[in-house]
Amino acid sequence: QLHLVESGGGLVQSGGSLRLSCAASASTFQYYAFGWFRQAPGKEREGIACISGNPAITMYADSVKGRFTISRDNDKNTVYLHISSLTAEDTAVYYCAAELVYSAASDWCSRHPKDFDSWGQGIQVTVSS
Repeated sequence: QLHLVESGGGLVQSGGSLRLSCAASASTFQYYAFGWFRQAPGKEREGIACISGNPAITMYADSVKGRFTISRDNDKNTVYLHISSLTAEDTAVYYCAAELVYSAASDWCSRHPKDFDSWGQGIQVTVSS
């Protein structure tokens, strides 16, 4: 299991931007694929973005494509989610997740929660009008 810590959430105005960070503790960070998920009250957990190990292939949900960008910094063992044009529908708890792919060269990526074994505690993002 990989220890993950999210940061960068908070209260923002509609139309604003935010950057979430996911700090990972791993001796082989490049062997992991990472995903961002979110869960709003009364709704199921939604996979919104994923990035593979190498090459860094990305995948997005249609609801966030063009507004959200996932990236990774292997030197800092950190995954980011850049969020822009926020609306009230983006209000949710955002989770970072990781899955070991057993290779430094893998294009595996998924937006299904059951495909990931390691999870952060989640961080609240609230968008106000």
